[in-house]
Amino acid sequence: MMKRLAAILLCCCTLLAISSDAWAISLQQAARQVAAQYQGKVVSARTENRGGKRVHVIRVVTKSGKVKTVRIPAG
Repeated sequence: MMKRLAAILLCCCTLLAISSDAWAISLQQAARQVAAQYQGKVVSARTENRGGKRVHVIRVVTKSGKVKTVRIPAG
């Protein structure tokens, strides 16, 4: 179920990023969304350039202690 939610979030963010830079999500917003989605604590957050596109890379520790890395298009 968590993978499905992550996929939905990623799709939504991708659509926002494609729509317009005005809809771009900030690194802070992305980190908050990931923390809420995984009910965990963000341990790192950065923005990278990948193939000419900006991507937020968020690492979060879940309640169960697993570390997840989530990539969200930054716009």
